[in-house]
Amino acid sequence: MPDTKQVPVRQTFAIRKMDCAAEKQLVKSALESNPGVISFEIDMGRRQVGVVHTAAPADIDAALQRLQLDSEQIALADYQGNAGVLGSVQQARDADEAKTLRALLAINFVMFGVEIVAGIWAQSAGLIADSLDMLADASVYGVALYAVGRSASLKLTAARTTGWLQLVLGVGVLIEVLRRFAYGSEPQSLFMIGIGLMALAANILCLYLLASKKDSGVHMTATWICSSNDVIANAGVIVAGILVMLTNSPYPDLVIGLIITAVVLNGSRRILSLEAG
Repeated sequence: MPDTKQVPVRQTFAIRKMDCAAEKQLVKSALESNPGVISFEIDMGRRQVGVVHTAAPADIDAALQRLQLDSEQIALADYQGNAGVLGSVQQARDADEAKTLRALLAINFVMFGVEIVAGIWAQSAGLIADSLDMLADASVYGVALYAVGRSASLKLTAARTTGWLQLVLGVGVLIEVLRRFAYGSEPQSLFMIGIGLMALAANILCLYLLASKKDSGVHMTATWICSSNDVIANAGVIVAGILVMLTNSPYPDLVIGLIITAVVLNGSRRILSLEAG
């Protein structure tokens, strides 16, 4: 619990590389690790975070710096409001957000299973890679739920476990795509298009769930920035399926598979580069 004998301060940061829900969760976990934090507000639209706390300002600054999201303190002042009320409001928001995280975790994990099975059956590198992207999203939400109330070291261990999982699976998919480049494949275009549309619908549902939060305007902007990668990946699989159908060539499928795999591998690299906060 924060030390209520001290005068709370409000510290505001610009976090220039906080573009999506996954990075918001990293910031949230870093702040929750400090027992002096009473409340915080994350403004995704402006890429700013306001923190009310009784900790040393340098400690809060250091915790955010370790996330490597280009954070910078832009304001520091004594807090004049009711810190107790702020803490209660934050707890209510956290409980509501946890419900949404569980739904997002379920949607992404189910679609991972659907796409990986369909991708193997349809011999589609694009679907297999897109399933890995779904698993990456599910792991972000899963770690966010696991991290609540746990120590910084456990949060880091959980995050890095998902990072290694993504890396191992990503390398496996990359090897498989390269093997198919060398030895050929016969992707089923109709399956690619159909499952790609299902994945697109799943991501639209995730957008809807996130946009229905109290701060829907900010979340919609932030989530669209982040989820645009998923939507583009889904659209890429669909377009690749159409091109496979029109050209009777496996190369469109292999190319989109390489692109999505590269995105996932870069995500795993960023997770593994995190430091304890």
